[in-house]
Formats: sequence, structure tokens, C-alpha cells
Amino acid sequence: MTRRVTVTLAIITTLLLGGCGNDYGVDQQGQKIASERLDKQWLVLNYWAEWCGPCRTEIPELNALSEQLKGKSIDVFGVNFDNVQGDELKKASEALGIRFTVLAQDPADYFELPRSEALPVTYIIDDKGKVREQLMGEQTAAGVMAKLEALQAKN
Repeated sequence: MTRRVTVTLAIITTLLLGGCGNDYGVDQQGQKIASERLDKQWLVLNYWAEWCGPCRTEIPELNALSEQLKGKSIDVFGVNFDNVQGDELKKASEALGIRFTVLAQDPADYFELPRSEALPVTYIIDDKGKVREQLMGEQTAAGVMAKLEALQAKN
């Protein structure tokens, strides 16, 4: 009887863990990123750096967009181009006034993002994890929102 319970628990655990989604690491605050925040959602994924002037100008627009999208199944995420981590990532995010979630772990491989040598660059990723748009240069909240609406209308 005990062996049967152990085997059953092992099977249940395997099934539960198998559905846990991807590991997106932590954010700029060191908090774990739940897979539900990125999987099966539309994403606006922005790459930025402290030394990038247009990135600094664009951050308030992305903060506003993030606020506009609250409650919708679309979210704004940032990724530091220079791959800074830990306290350095937190300080860089605070210095630029970033209020949206910054991923410490670059999800480029998972989403098969084309590597960009120019900044800022923003990707719109659909709810199936497919890159739908690569936006080069400084963006506005209104411009990204218009792109999102147009892409979702085609979906």
C-alpha cells in the first residue's frame, strides 16, 4: 500500500511540475518571475542600456504604456542590453526611473529574438510566443499601442 501511494505521489508531482512553464529567472528586485506573466500573453519586450540616450527618453513612454495595459493580457518587460545583474540591475533600473518589470535573464533564446546591435529595440511578441514586430529606435506609448491593436486585430 505504501509503495502504491509513493508511486502515485511521484506521478502527480511529475505532472504538476511538467506544467509549470518556463523559468524566466528574477526581476530587478530579485523577485521570481512567474511563467504565467509571460506565457500565453502578448508582450512588449524592450532592450535598454544606461548609456543609451534614446532609451532614457523612451522609458517614461514605456512606463505610461505599462500603466495603460494593466488588467489586459499584455505586459511590458525590459531587458538590460549589457546584462547587468543583481544590485547593479536594480540601481540601473532605478536610475532610469523604470517602473515596469525588468528581466534579469535575457529571454532572447526562448523567443528566438533576432540580435540587435542598435538600441533601443522593442519586440512585440504574441500570445503564442512568436515575434510579431521588431521596433527599432525610440518608441511612444501611443505608437506601440497602435501597433499592438493592429497586430491583435489580424490575430
